[in-house]
Amino acid sequence: MSNLMRWEPFRELISLREAMDRLFEESFVRPWGTWLRPSELGTVAVDMYETDDAVVVKASVPGVKPEDLDISITGDTLTIRGETKREEEVKEENYIRRERFYGTFCRTLTLPVPVVADDAEAEFENGVLTLTLPKAEEVKPKTIKVKAK
Repeated sequence: MSNLMRWEPFRELISLREAMDRLFEESFVRPWGTWLRPSELGTVAVDMYETDDAVVVKASVPGVKPEDLDISITGDTLTIRGETKREEEVKEENYIRRERFYGTFCRTLTLPVPVVADDAEAEFENGVLTLTLPKAEEVKPKTIKVKAK
C-alpha cells in the first residue's frame, strides 16, 4: 500500500501552465534565442560606470573605423551610431559559416546623471570606444568641512 500516490488534479495543470509559459517566453520574449551576440542583432555591447567626476561608457565596436562612428548626447540620452562595411565582396556563395555582422547599428542609453557634453572625450583603441562624460557641477559630490568652536 505504500506505492499509492494521492491524486492531485491540479498537478497536471501546473505542469501544463509551466510548459505554456516556456513556449510563450521562447517564442515572444526571446525570439532570437540566447545564442546571438549583440553585434548580430545590430546593436552594441556596452559597459557603463560612474566615477566621482564622470560617467564612463565603453562600447565594443570591432571592425568599425573611428570616422564611421557618430556619437551624440541630447539631454540625458547618449546615442552611438555606426556602420560596419564589408571589405571585399565574395562572389562564391559556398559559405560554411557566416557570423560577422555588416550594416548600421545604433545604441541609445539613458545617462544616470546630467553631464557636460561639450567637455566629453572619446578614445578608440583595439575596437573599444571609451567615452568619458564629465558630470555637471550640480551632481558632483561636495565636501563640507566642519569647523570646531
